[in-house]
Amino acid sequence: MPSHPDDYRVVRSIAVTASDVVMAHEANQSRRDQRAVIRLTPPFNGRMRARLHLVREGDAYQPPEPAPLHIDPEALIDAAPPYPHAEDTETTLRAESETQYTVEEHYERHRAAVDAWRTDVLSRLKETVTLVGRHGQHTVDVKVLGGESGLSK
Repeated sequence: MPSHPDDYRVVRSIAVTASDVVMAHEANQSRRDQRAVIRLTPPFNGRMRARLHLVREGDAYQPPEPAPLHIDPEALIDAAPPYPHAEDTETTLRAESETQYTVEEHYERHRAAVDAWRTDVLSRLKETVTLVGRHGQHTVDVKVLGGESGLSK
């Protein structure tokens, strides 16, 4: 078994909050200027805490500093549902003949659609994930911490 502190193959499980996974995936679906990941920071050991991280242009790690491992949040979701974009909510609302379009109604409908999407994503969190890095693939257990705290409103 590997024993070097930068070898992620020693990891047996990761713990991540449900809200970090959902927020990272939402950021990747709704923003194009930054990428969100779930990050494992060395030194690696059997049980690791994974956290939300925004990747910034120019983020680089130089040896001998061990590089963190980045996990695409979608890898933690089983068949991620499509994100409800505001434009789609507006199109649906305007197509309804019995409802008059207002900015307030659009806002409320879109907020409800995003809340429902978040709940759906939470119900699809995986129990394992495959880490990928310079040592190849390594599958670990995922321990999801918390529920919906911080996701709505």
